[in-house]
Order: sequence, then C-alpha cells, then structure tokens
Amino acid sequence: MSKLTVDQKTIRQLLYDKHADFLIPDYQRPYAWGEDECSTLWDDLFAFAFPNDASDQFNRNDEYFLGPIVTFLNDDGKLEVIDGQQRLTTIMLLLRAFYDKFSHMKDQQSRKMYDDIQSCIWKTDEFDQPDKDQLKIDSEVASDDDKDEFLKILKTGETNPSMQSRYAKNFKFFQVKITKLTDEWPTYIAPFAARILNNVILLPIEAESQDTALRIFSTLNDRGLPLSDADIFKSQMYKHYSAESKRKEFSERWRTLEDGANDTFHPLRGTPMDDLFTRYMYYRRALLGIHDTTTEGLRDFYARDKYAILKDDQTLCDLENLLAFWQSVDSHADFTEPVNRRLDVLRYAPNRMWTYLLSVWFLAKRHDDNTLDQDELAHFLDLITAFIWAYALERPGVNSLRSPVYPEMENIVNGKDVTFADYRFEKDKIADRFHAFQFTNQRSITRSMLAWWAYHNEKQQLWSPDTVLEIEHIYAKKRAEIEPLSSRANLEALGNKALLEKRVNIRAADYRFADKRKYYIGFTDGNGTQRIGTKNAELLELAHDKTDFTETDIENRTNEIIDAFVDYLGENGLLSAE
Repeated sequence: MSKLTVDQKTIRQLLYDKHADFLIPDYQRPYAWGEDECSTLWDDLFAFAFPNDASDQFNRNDEYFLGPIVTFLNDDGKLEVIDGQQRLTTIMLLLRAFYDKFSHMKDQQSRKMYDDIQSCIWKTDEFDQPDKDQLKIDSEVASDDDKDEFLKILKTGETNPSMQSRYAKNFKFFQVKITKLTDEWPTYIAPFAARILNNVILLPIEAESQDTALRIFSTLNDRGLPLSDADIFKSQMYKHYSAESKRKEFSERWRTLEDGANDTFHPLRGTPMDDLFTRYMYYRRALLGIHDTTTEGLRDFYARDKYAILKDDQTLCDLENLLAFWQSVDSHADFTEPVNRRLDVLRYAPNRMWTYLLSVWFLAKRHDDNTLDQDELAHFLDLITAFIWAYALERPGVNSLRSPVYPEMENIVNGKDVTFADYRFEKDKIADRFHAFQFTNQRSITRSMLAWWAYHNEKQQLWSPDTVLEIEHIYAKKRAEIEPLSSRANLEALGNKALLEKRVNIRAADYRFADKRKYYIGFTDGNGTQRIGTKNAELLELAHDKTDFTETDIENRTNEIIDAFVDYLGENGLLSAE
C-alpha cells in the first residue's frame, strides 16, 4: 500500500520549515490565476481576518482552509507540486508584497512580520539567516515562458512596465491592495499578515511517488484539470534535453505539437495529446512484438525501462510526422480521390481501431518524404474497412478487435501482408447475419454501413468534414403510421435508410416519397429562396428515377446493399474457401 504523509499546517508551519523546498515541475501547466481569483482571495482573507471589518472581533482559534497541497519527494530531494500550484504560487506573491511593505516600517509588529515572512520565502543558513539566492519555491514549467519573472519578483520584489505576465500583474495587484490598506487602516496591516500566516490552513499531502500523487490529485480535485499522461511524458522528454538550447527548442516543438493535436483530435476521453501518444503506442508495441490482448495503460507502456521510448530522439520526430499525417487526413489533403473516399467512409467506423491500424501503417510504410503509395493505401483501407465492419456486426467494441488486429500490426512493421487469414468469414453465414441483424439507429454499425454504401456509388462526391449527416428513413416513420408496412422490421431495414444532410433531413423527414423528392433535389421556395438539396448521389438518383418508394423497394435495396458488401469482403480476400 502506498504511504502518505498528511498533516494540516498553517502557512507559517508549511513555509517556515527549514526543509521546505517546493518545485513546480516542468510538466505542470503555466500559472493561470488572474486578478479575479486574486481579488476573491484577498476579500475572503480580509473578511476572515476582520469580521465585520473589526480587528477585535477576530477569534485566534478560527481557521481558514485554503486547500490541499499534493506533493511527492523527487530524486533531488525537492517536493514536486502535483496539486496546489496556483494557490501556493499566489500565496508566495502575496507574502512577497507584504514583505516589501514591512521593509519600510519600523514598529515592532511590522518588524516581526518582516522577519517571519523572509523565512517563508528564502531558505536560511545554519545561523537562521535568509539566503537571498535560494528561494523555497522554484519553477521549471516547460511551457511557461514567464516563470523567470516569477522567480525574479520573489527574489527582488521588483517589477517594471515591460512585465506583463500573470505573476507581475498579480504581484502589483497585491501591492496596491496592501498600500491602500496601510493608508486607510494602518493598524490592520501587521495583524492581517499575522492572521494569514498563523490561521490560514493548508493540507499538505506528501505521497511516496509521482503516480500516487497524481491519483490523489484526480480524486481530490473536482475543479482543476488533472495532469494528463501527455503532461508526464512532456516532463520526461524535457529532462532528456539537458542543454538549455535544446530544451528551448523542445518546448517550441511541443507547443506546436500540442496546438496541432488540439485542432485535429477530439477524443471522448483524455486529451488530444494523449490520443496522439496512443496512436503512436500501437506502432511501438508492434515493433516490440507485443500482441498481448491485455493492453496496458498508456502511462505504464511509456514508463517501460525508465521512459526509454520518450528519450529516443526519433520519438519526437515520429510524433510530429504522425500528427502531420492525421492533419492531412482531416483536411483531405495530399491524397488521391479514391483514398479520400475510403477515409471518409472510415470516419463512420463503429470503433476507433482503424485509427490505430492506419497510424501503424503510415509509420511503417511511409517513404523518406513521409508520403505513401496511394494505390497500396487505398487497398489497405478497403481491407480494414471490410474486416472491421463485418467483425463489428456481432462484436462492435474496440476491445474485441485486439486478437485479430495486434498480429496484423506486427505484420505491417515487419513488411508482411495483412490478410486476417485466421478470421475470414463464411459467405453464407455472414450474409445470413447481415439479413438477421437489426440495424437500429442507435447501433454504430448502421451509420457505418450507410456511409460505406453511399461511397459505393461512384458518383458520390466527398462530403465536407463539417457536414452533419443524419439517418434518413426514405419510407418515413410518419407515413408508416398512416400506411403501415406489412413487415414492421422493414421500417428499420438498411434498405430504408440513407445518410442525409441534417439541413435537408429536418425538412424532408416526415413526408411521403413524392414530396421528399423536391427536398432531395433542391428547389426555390415561394419567397425566391434557393433550398439546396442533398449531395447523396443515390438519393438524387432515386428522386429523379422514381415517383414512389415502396416496401418492395426497401426489400430490394436491402438485398442489394448486403450482397454488395459480401462481394466486397470477397474482393478483399476475407471470405473463407467454399
């Protein structure tokens, strides 16, 4: 069981301690508090210290709880701050502002506060004298360009007009507040500082490891954004670049990578950078020959051999190239039309396994200029589409695909053909399963099949990535209430469904087919406004060729879709021999 040290402490007890040596580590996010947060803190502390604005109504036994500080003792003997960065940083700025004010005051109380605060900001020597070169807090935040301003302010108490960081602005805010308090209520200034030091409570929680500290943070913190796996990876990579110039270059490359990932990936869980590292993990797993279907966590995988993969200089280049590839996928750039059509179909995949397969394919098959053979890529996309669609009919989750997919990832990096030879489908059985399957709108495979069928039509144009497509019932549900089908199952059959732009579907949803036709094709309304029709090529063909869409049409179209998909499996070598 992980050991924890938990001990409620006042600010004085926490910072006055000779062993207090806090580090805001490189993987933390930049300081984020602004004037609103500082103003709230000041007002809350003042209301606590001076109930009803009266100094004599303060109860010395009262306490103000500021929050937890979660740390762990790193290999350098410093307390790395996992949670509490914002409040600890702000408290240090507040104390530094008080210190400057007390340095100009001669009364006994003020001198006492001056001495106490300096022992909270600076480390002391063997004679308990402050060493003005050694602060009790340091910052190595890789993505914080202003951290040096923070440390300079703490050391010197000086700012200048060119300083526009949050540190400088918040420090100036506290200076103004303290000056105003001194002018209006000069007898309050020393008691205010004393009550902050002696009665404001923090809850330092010291864990024995970084992982334990992160777990505690995730449990305690319901407001802040927990550190992601990628934040930890950034720390390890940053430490790898020991030279200052290389660290600066890394920070710039990381920031570009992070911005690109945020624009490109939109995962349901984790951060976009976590998503990028996950896609890269499958490539590295394949290179290592790992096909154990019990996939370890992202952080556990990269932590292998003391984060050896992250300390490999090739890793950052690979991540940059992998992101650039997915940006091209997202923008329809750098690919032939056949490839873009297949990628559009895969956007509607029933799970995300295709993104991992394609990431491995790109990293293993790319040329020196990071391009791919387009014909070979198109064939691969057909293969994984056919397999994932058919496999997901009964086992839709990504986890179920691990057994057939992991060995194929190894084949990809080893230059072998991808065949799914041990998982081929029997033609009659897979056809029967398709016919028996209920393609309800709630099942992801329904949308997947409709996307595949739409692009099966050679006349289908690419939908723009921002187009919202909904499932259209060609024989409307409303119509079925008035003119019931002989088999109610046909209403939800594949043959009665198609992908349709939301803007068109809203207008066409409840009409008979004769009335839907004009919405499919597009028309000019009574006000002279042009109503744009659909880009679904098949619906346009139906609208031009037919005046009605009947139950027989539903059944024929269902058979046509299923037969075509079974043939597609055969074309990609996924049907077992008769």
